[in-house]
Parts: sequence; C-alpha cells; structure tokens
Amino acid sequence: MDEKLIARAIRNTRQKKKLSLAKLSVLSGLSPGYLSKLERSEKAPPLSTLTKIASALDLDLTYLLREDTDVFEDVHLAVVRKTDRKMVKTKGALYGYEYEALAYNKPGKNMEAFIISPAFDEKIDFRHDGEEFMYVLEGVHEFSYGGQKYVLRKGDSIYYDADIPHSGRSLGKKRAKILTVMYSYKKIPYPT
Repeated sequence: MDEKLIARAIRNTRQKKKLSLAKLSVLSGLSPGYLSKLERSEKAPPLSTLTKIASALDLDLTYLLREDTDVFEDVHLAVVRKTDRKMVKTKGALYGYEYEALAYNKPGKNMEAFIISPAFDEKIDFRHDGEEFMYVLEGVHEFSYGGQKYVLRKGDSIYYDADIPHSGRSLGKKRAKILTVMYSYKKIPYPT
C-alpha cells in the first residue's frame, strides 16, 4: 500500500469532520506540528500512532489503511486473500518495520490483525489504549515491555496491556515475522 494514501486519508477525514489540527491534537495526544508533518508526509506513522489518530477520529484503524475509503463489500464478513493483503513499509529512523493488514476490509471491528516484521534496531516505545497479542511465526523477536526485555522465538506468544511502553526488534540475520492482534474499543467504520 502506498503510504501517501494513509496520510491523505488522515487529512481528508480530519477535514471532512471539520476538525482543526489543534482539536485533533487534543483528541489524539499528538502535537499539532507532528500531525501537520504526518499529513504532508509520504511515510506512514507507526501503528500505535495510527491507532491514536483513528481513535481520535472515531474510526476503525482499518479505514485509514484502505485505498478505497468509500466502499465496504460486506460489514459482517471480511475475506482477505494472501495476494490481496495490504503491505505497509514504514520508513525513517524511528521505526522502519513492515506490516501487512490482514482484515483491512472489515468495518466496525474490535480487533486489528497484522503480520509485523520489526526492524533490527527499534528506537521508539509505543503506548496506546487497548490490548495486544503477538505470536512469533518466524525468527527471533526481542520484546521490551515496561523496562523489561523478553526474547520470543518461533511458536512463542505474548499478550499485554498496550498502555505500558513497549517496543520490539528482530534479532539474528533475518527479520522476525509476528502475527499481531490489537484490541480497541469498537469504532464506527467510516466517517460521518
């Protein structure tokens, strides 16, 4: 997926809801300057930032990841074929991980499912509302949570409250691949 589309969806939704950057800043806890930079950027922010923005806009995170933000095929069921997954590669010194959205076409859901490939040198702690579950599909993942580090290998899993600072990075020669499910409170599927 083109990261510019994510920035455009944020800006368009904010404007459609008649929210200033200052108001979105208050609702999301992110600075107006950062939000402005994000809206003009060609890079997608980390998932934790997208989650905060989606929550502030009263949307599913899914809405910000869709290329076509006007049409949902079925509100009760989402089938995503392997060939149809949305891949997002974040750039920049602060994050640099890759993630695939597994259920981007299901509006109104409580959970977001991704396959994440963390960078080798994670430099930022994430913190957001909700809960997360991670299951290591391949490789080795060093997970930091509340100041403690956990080394997770293929087949290991972890479930945690996401409001505690957390981060992770791949260890070894190959990026880890992790199934991640994020839980948040139910949001409306598209802007009103």
